[in-house]
Amino acid sequence: MSAAALQAGSLLAVADSRHWVFDMDGTLTEPVHDFDLIRRELDIPPEADILHHLAGLPAQRAAESHAWLMQHERALAEASTPAPGAVALVRALHAGGCHLGILTRNARELAQVTLSAIGLDDCFAAEEIIGRWEVEPKPSPAGLQFFVERWQVTPAAMRMVGDHYYDLATARAAGVPGVLINQHGDPWPDMAQWRARDCAQLLECWQNKATV
Repeated sequence: MSAAALQAGSLLAVADSRHWVFDMDGTLTEPVHDFDLIRRELDIPPEADILHHLAGLPAQRAAESHAWLMQHERALAEASTPAPGAVALVRALHAGGCHLGILTRNARELAQVTLSAIGLDDCFAAEEIIGRWEVEPKPSPAGLQFFVERWQVTPAAMRMVGDHYYDLATARAAGVPGVLINQHGDPWPDMAQWRARDCAQLLECWQNKATV
C-alpha cells in the first residue's frame, strides 16, 4: 500500500464499516460535467452554486432551467463510464453484505441511469439513491441524516466517499467520516478523515481488512 496515498491514519480503519454512502459524478464515474458551460447556458453567474441559483428564480424560469438541465444531464448519464476501481469496489461491498447508498446533487432518476450505464444498478436500492429532490442538496447534512435514520446506525459508523468539497462538508456537518478520492494532493486540508487515490485503493483496503 502506498503511504502517500492516504493521510495519517490506518488504511484498515477506513474499511471498518458496513455502511457506505457514495457521491456519484466524479466518484463512481469519470467526471464529465462542464459546470461553466451549464452556467453560461442558464445565465448563472460564474462561481454561483447552480442549484441554489435555480431555487431563487421565478417559478416559470426555474422550471424551464431545470428542464434544460435534466435533458443535458441525461445525455451525460447515458454516456457515463466508471471511475477506476469503482465497479469492483461496489460489487465487493455489496457481496459482503454492506449497506450502500448514493447521495448526489443530480436527480435520482438520472443517478439510476448512470448506475445502469456503469453496470451497478443492481447494487443500490431505489429508495437508497438520494438526489436533489429528495432532500436539501449537499452540503446540507440532510442526506446523510436520512441514511443514519434509515440504517439505524451512528454517524461515526458510516463512511461518505466523494471527490468534492461539498461531499466532505456534508460529511463533517453530519458527523460522518469523509473519504476523499480521485483528487491530487489535499485541495481541502483537514476536511477529509481519510484520502485515497481512487476506488481501487479503497478496494485494496477492504480486501486487506477481510484477511485481518
